[in-house]
Formats: sequence, structure tokens, C-alpha cells
Amino acid sequence: MSDPFVVVGGDAAGLSAASKFTRETPDRDVVVFEKGRWVSYAHCGTPYYVKGEVDRLTDLLSLSPEDAAERGIDLRREHEVVAVDTDAGTVTVEGGGERFEQPYSDLLVATGAHAVTDPIDGFDRDMAFTMHGLDAAAAVRAALADPDEAAVDTSIEYVDAALVDHYAAIEPPEHVAIVGGGYVGVEMAEAFRAHGLEVHLFQRGSHLLSPFGEAVCERVADHLREQGVALHLNTAVEELAGGDRVEAVVHDGGRVPVELALVGIGVAPNTELLADTSVALGESGAVAVDDYGRTSVEGVYAAGDCAEDDHAVTGEPAWVPLGLTANRAGRAIGQTVAGDPEPVGEVAGTAVVKAFELEAGRVGLLDHDDARAAGFDPVSETVTAGSRSGYYPGNEETTVRLTADRETGRVIGGAIVGKDRAAVRIDTLATALESDMTVGELERLDLAYAPPFSPVWDPILVAAKVLRGDLD
Repeated sequence: MSDPFVVVGGDAAGLSAASKFTRETPDRDVVVFEKGRWVSYAHCGTPYYVKGEVDRLTDLLSLSPEDAAERGIDLRREHEVVAVDTDAGTVTVEGGGERFEQPYSDLLVATGAHAVTDPIDGFDRDMAFTMHGLDAAAAVRAALADPDEAAVDTSIEYVDAALVDHYAAIEPPEHVAIVGGGYVGVEMAEAFRAHGLEVHLFQRGSHLLSPFGEAVCERVADHLREQGVALHLNTAVEELAGGDRVEAVVHDGGRVPVELALVGIGVAPNTELLADTSVALGESGAVAVDDYGRTSVEGVYAAGDCAEDDHAVTGEPAWVPLGLTANRAGRAIGQTVAGDPEPVGEVAGTAVVKAFELEAGRVGLLDHDDARAAGFDPVSETVTAGSRSGYYPGNEETTVRLTADRETGRVIGGAIVGKDRAAVRIDTLATALESDMTVGELERLDLAYAPPFSPVWDPILVAAKVLRGDLD
């Protein structure tokens, strides 16, 4: 290879970087090592595959191995990088029945994150799952189907047929448990209910979707109950009990019989590969990087769910493992390595989630303790307004919570929940926040109005108007 750019990890950040790099520098070699079989897939789509709204796993692929080859990327699946030597400029690779050293000129670590299951005992029992990766999604969908139903197409090259066949042979559950009330937990509650299952959702804290703030959390919780989900809030799960298979969830207040359990209590960055190097980690445990994705070691970059980025509100490093962050940072690093430096961009924690008929979004700093720790004097207001003109069909109550800094009036956070295009409205707040707008400037935005789309005063503008009154 000539002056190779080596990428560890073949998902969002890794293949975005490799694709951009090959377009900008076609005369340089790029090789991507991926320890699994799946590459460049839409992780956030897996609950909808389990639900049945997405038919085939391959529908979730953003870039196939064939597409990568056409772009000039040397993609090597089932090749695991097991060591990095930054002094020698090499990585050690195991795959294809051999172990070898691969030199690099530039290196991108895009190893992603892994699902956390500790401290819950019994996760090694059959019918206990996480929703992390397409193999996990295939296994869960197979487990929900009748044994004579071909719910997963095992003829697809990348599918783990043995895993699918194992779960397809088991009688489907009637009662399931979800441990964790975050994005995965809420989305999987909808997926399981679509299969007619009795769903128990356990959350250690008092709120679901806690990063979205109390106003959103309470409305989502009420809606899940309306949809038949049994919520166990302030309930710490201790064990997934049973013999070979899960038979019950044991928690600090009792025991609930189930035949399947899904654990969604969070993820952690995959940084073990760098343990014996001088690459520095941040306070979050993810890789510390500068504005261009460069680590503390020259020629080594990091991006995606294993790396930190600067927060748009605080200016401090933050770990926000989301899809756009990974894709954007990977693309920027590919351009930088090609010789035209491009910042990876800041993160604001902008996120949206669907909870049955409800949509919710959040951005920035919502928790007042977090805002004070970052040096702000937070003030918030919560309003409820119509999503369209009141006389137009489809109008729904939309709740907006807006937070600003009392001294400067700067918008520092917001959240929204409703049934009618509520989630997409968070993008207005994300734009205002990243532009350092004040509440007054947000209130004066010339947002579009027509009865089928919005009232004259969009719910975002109503929130800004009320909050500005507090500030004044």
C-alpha cells in the first residue's frame, strides 16, 4: 500500500471518512477493518425492524460492501484490529485465518460503543437481549415469531443464520420485560406491543426519557400506560432469573414472570483497543479529540460513538453518541486527512424519539443543576399550544419547555412533545441554540404560517414569548 489511511470500524464514522477520503484523494490507499459482517447500517432503525415496519435487514444498510468496493475502499469484514502501536505506526489485525501487521500513515479509530448490561445478573440466560446491532435485531424478531414462520430471511449473506434458527425454534413469548426507560426502551415498548405482547418496562429512576425533562417525561409515561405498557418506575432490576432461559425479572420490590427480557440501560465507548497507547481519553471515558477529530497522538483520529466532541452550549468536551454526530465527524476527518482540514462540528445533544403516537425532541441543557454547573443562571417556562390553527383538522396540543440564561437571555436548551409533527420542531430550537440566539431573537423569527402547518404563533414562538416575559 502507498501512504495508507487505515480505519478501524466499518459503520457510520468509519465508512463516511473512507468515502470522503477516496473522493478527495483517489491516488492514496484506504483500508477499513471491520470485525463483524455488517457495515454502515442504521442502528436507530432496528426497533422498527423488530416491529415489522421495516421488512428486511438489508433495508437498514446505508452502504453495502459492494458499494464500498465501487468507491475504491478496501473493506475487510471479519477482520479485527486487536492492537495499535502508535510508535511504529501499525495496527495488528486478526482475520481471514491469519494475524498480520498493517502499517498506516493516518489512522482513524471508529470503534463505536457497546451495550451495557452490568450490574444486572442473569443476562447470560437465553431470551435475554440488547438491541445493539443487526444480529441482535434479527434474533429478537425471530424470537417473537411462531416456529413455522420465516420472520427473518436467512438467505441474506450477512445474517447469522445459526443464531436466527436457534431463536426461531423457541415458542414465542407472551410476556416481555424491558429494562431501561431511555430511547431503546420506549421504542421497543411500541415494537413489542405491536406483536400483541404484555410489556413491562422497568426504570430505576422516576422518569422515562430523563434527558428530555419532566414535562416530556410525564406526558410520555401517561401515553405508554394508555397503550397498555405496564410501567415500573423507581424500580431497580436485580436479576433476570430462570434456568437456561429467562423466566422472570427480579427487582427490589418483587418478581414479574416473563419469557423474554431486553436490556437497554445505556452504552459505553469502545476504547479498549487504545488502552496500551498514549492516546488520551476524556472525562467521559471516550477518546479526547480536538476540533478536527485529532487525538493526542499525531496522525491518529477518533470519531463516532467512541469519541468526544465539544458541546455547543458549554464549549466543553461532551460524549453524545448519536448517528448524525458520527457521520458528520467521519466525513470531516476524511476530508482533513485528504489535506483540506474540516472541523468535525459541535454537538448540542439534539435528539428525537417516537413513543407510539407521541413525538418528543430535546436539545441543549435542560436540567438546571447541569446548567448551573456550566456557569449559567437558568430560567425555564413550559407552555402548551396548538400544532395548527385551532379550526383546522389535525390540531394537537404541543408542549414546549424552553430554558435560557437569565443574565444574557441566551437560549441554552429546549424540549417538545406532541402528536402532530412535534419532533421536527426541535430543529428550530437547535438552530437558535447553535447560533447563540437570545430568547428575544428567537421570538422574532419569521417562521412560516398556514393553517394546515402551524398557527400564527408557532408553539416555539409562544414559548419564547412567555419566557421573555420572565426575563424582562
